[in-house]
Amino acid sequence: MTAAAHETHEFRTEVQKLLHIITHSLYTNREIFLRELVSNASDALDKLRFFQSRGDAVTAPDLPLDITITVDKDARILRIADTGVGMTRQELIDNLGTIARSGSERFMAEHGLNNGAKAEGSDTVEAAEGEAASPSSSAPGAPTDAASIIGRFGVGFYSVFMVADKVRVTSRSCQPGATAHVWESDGSGSFSVAEVEAEGDAHAPARGTVIEAHIKDDAAEFLERHRLEAIVRTHSNFLPFPIMVEGERVNTTPALWREPKFSVTPQQYEDFYKYLTFDSAAPLETIHVSVDAPVQFTALMFVPPRGQELFGMGRDRWGLDLYVRRVLIQRENKDLLPEYLSFVKGVVDTEDLPLNISRETLQENVVIRKIGQTVTKQVLGHLEKLAASDADRYAEFWRGHGKVFKLGHTDWANREKFANLLRCNTSHHDDAKGLSSLDDYIGRAREGQKDIWYISAPNREAARLNPHLEIFRKKGLEVLFLYEPIDEFVMDALGNYKDFALKAVEHADAATLDAFPTVEERKEPEPLAETDTPAFDALLARMKDLLGDKVTEVRVSHRLSDSPACLVSPDGSVTSSMEKLLKVMQRDETIPKKVLEVNRDHPILRNLLRIHKADPADPMVESATLQLFEASLLLEGYLADPHALVGRLYGLLEQAGGWYAEVKKL
Repeated sequence: MTAAAHETHEFRTEVQKLLHIITHSLYTNREIFLRELVSNASDALDKLRFFQSRGDAVTAPDLPLDITITVDKDARILRIADTGVGMTRQELIDNLGTIARSGSERFMAEHGLNNGAKAEGSDTVEAAEGEAASPSSSAPGAPTDAASIIGRFGVGFYSVFMVADKVRVTSRSCQPGATAHVWESDGSGSFSVAEVEAEGDAHAPARGTVIEAHIKDDAAEFLERHRLEAIVRTHSNFLPFPIMVEGERVNTTPALWREPKFSVTPQQYEDFYKYLTFDSAAPLETIHVSVDAPVQFTALMFVPPRGQELFGMGRDRWGLDLYVRRVLIQRENKDLLPEYLSFVKGVVDTEDLPLNISRETLQENVVIRKIGQTVTKQVLGHLEKLAASDADRYAEFWRGHGKVFKLGHTDWANREKFANLLRCNTSHHDDAKGLSSLDDYIGRAREGQKDIWYISAPNREAARLNPHLEIFRKKGLEVLFLYEPIDEFVMDALGNYKDFALKAVEHADAATLDAFPTVEERKEPEPLAETDTPAFDALLARMKDLLGDKVTEVRVSHRLSDSPACLVSPDGSVTSSMEKLLKVMQRDETIPKKVLEVNRDHPILRNLLRIHKADPADPMVESATLQLFEASLLLEGYLADPHALVGRLYGLLEQAGGWYAEVKKL
């Protein structure tokens, strides 16, 4: 190597202390150093492309714009080279001799680019509603306004000292006729700069910069090709310039979100989704947007064809990958989407995000919040369009992700959109596969109806057989069937939808339902004789005495037509299913005291009245009363120990069988 005399300089800060902070505290993951160096190289190439786009003359104009990474294991040297703008002697001193001085920041300021000028080819905010998409071309050599320059804080370079005990930087400016210079330091407090003749140094570039990091003994992993390739694919896979590791290009997947939407084919979207998620199936929906306000970002998101949780595993693995100008900042950022949209996979790339100097902690969360709010509206808007245009495809989405989506009942800001997207099986459908929106329900509502009725049950058959549903069937009133525990919370959170109140069937007011004409033709039983009314009141009093404080009251029901009895909450404020959920959360195993309502037209009650009139102390009155109460508890899900009920049932069957044999004279 032929070189001028070395000039030794002191760093212009208390470098020993600052480098200690950078290498031991600022970065929590040592592999980040390669991301920083590759990002700096990408910036240098972007700057060169900027000069070329405005017609400036540069050294070696035919050199390809790329980044190369090579390893000399014997010498323990890792080299990162680029063919970008390079640096002059003074720029080496200024940019690498002053920690926290950013050459890119100064470049942006000098060329009037600090305001984050909009990248060429991106659309206006109107396009954010889902039409055409995106910022500048990623093809090397394409015109650029340098808005994709990444580095702004000037400390990323020094992260190399986490893994290197000596660093040598050889750089040649792109200015015609420029000579190469070498900068060297061990990070201990000083650095040297010397001129280099390109012919005398095999690693002196024709244009650009070569960084030689002498790797420490405890960082030998960064001399392994597979490790370097993995780091590039993780953090820098979508940079617009080829990144070569030992002669082979690593970043072969294009940053599709940066491409105009009309130029991306469905197959490219599918391939990118599979690359991102490792799913073997195509995505159900693709959402590609570019937004200019309130913050500038692009996003490419996918709705998987099915829920991807396996036995509840990976429940916390969600969020969108956050990029800044194609450089990965954080995987699975949970601030970009609410949990109820956690099924969405994809990436967000922003131009406006301020970062702290390590790029690992976001500096201004308000920007992330604005991006998250906009992304949420974009996803909900896309789902609204899907529901309106293709009900079958939306039903497929709901069956795959509806359980998670229901968590959105707490999103007050998007309450109306959330309610529009809800789907339920109802009594209108022929089977459990049918789905209706709240608007569908309202469209089928009876004249004068002002309530949307719902009932909770473990399945459709249980809902249909619930005694509380009998009067609704009789009056022809549709009822939503809720099968999931969260559904009650959803209904409570919504409260109302448009001009309709959401109400549980067990809280129905008899007078309200009586106003609707009966639509179910059936043979009505003979009404109870007026002379038997006092006797029936006496039977109710006897039943209350027998049950004691197990119930608050025994009364005649106006909601039952087929069942003999049911339990009703005395205050009507909480449904039985909600009450059970609350008790489980509070670890309360006591049985709540409720009202026992009986159907005085049912044969069981009519027979019990006859027995009671003949002998109020007849044991059958007590057995039948306890049986009706415990059977009602069983239907409500409160009967923890069924042994007494089953034993009593066997006794009643034994008596009934004997009487039946005598009547039949068998």
